[in-house]
Amino acid sequence: MPDSKKDIIARLQQNILRWEGFVPPPASEAKGIGLGPLEAAFPNGVFPTGAMHEMLCPTLEGTAATGGLLGGILSSLMQKGGTCLWIGSGRKLFPHGMTAFNIEPHRIVFVDLPREKDILWATEEALKCEGLAAVVAEVKDISFALSRRLQLAVEHSKITGFLLRSDMRKLSTTTCVARWQVTSVPSQLPQGMPGVGHPRWQAELLRVRNGTPGSWEIEWVDGKFVTVEEQMAKVVYMETRIAG
Repeated sequence: MPDSKKDIIARLQQNILRWEGFVPPPASEAKGIGLGPLEAAFPNGVFPTGAMHEMLCPTLEGTAATGGLLGGILSSLMQKGGTCLWIGSGRKLFPHGMTAFNIEPHRIVFVDLPREKDILWATEEALKCEGLAAVVAEVKDISFALSRRLQLAVEHSKITGFLLRSDMRKLSTTTCVARWQVTSVPSQLPQGMPGVGHPRWQAELLRVRNGTPGSWEIEWVDGKFVTVEEQMAKVVYMETRIAG
């Protein structure tokens, strides 16, 4: 029986994704990296590893918030071992803060360089190293041609790279698979509960290749990301059980 038009279109869509570097994950990895509903925004419903991600950080507050989201992502990427190389000139991340995401501080190696071109060169060389779990680079701006060089490097090594861009005056187009912007949101606790709530962020996918952009308010709870709606529903359920 000949394939239906729907089957042919589905097969063509999968072929296009493969040509663009989005390979369907093995069954053992299909569960993703714990980004919750954000992951459904990506092709195949899985966060793309072995690719470049662009994080917009126009303020110091935004950079700190982005470091929190990255902590959760790196926690999953580094589960099987490996080191994260963090390249920049300002060293804005507090390494011991990564323990909240089950990342030992010594597994993040910092490379401090004074010039932007040196940071980009070191980033490209690091992305060729297959022994790393991830590479994070703090840059002001990057051209399309340079982003293409980085993308070609990760397609070969399968390392996941993150560019933290701080200069928003001339936001150039890049070959990165996704463009993120993260802001911090005040944590909340159930009424009457003491202490401090779970870390909370507003995570925006401004652009995602072959995916669906969106915005989510998320928390880091029990080693994974959940939406605020999911967490509140869980709290209401538990309160109902206790009251009953």
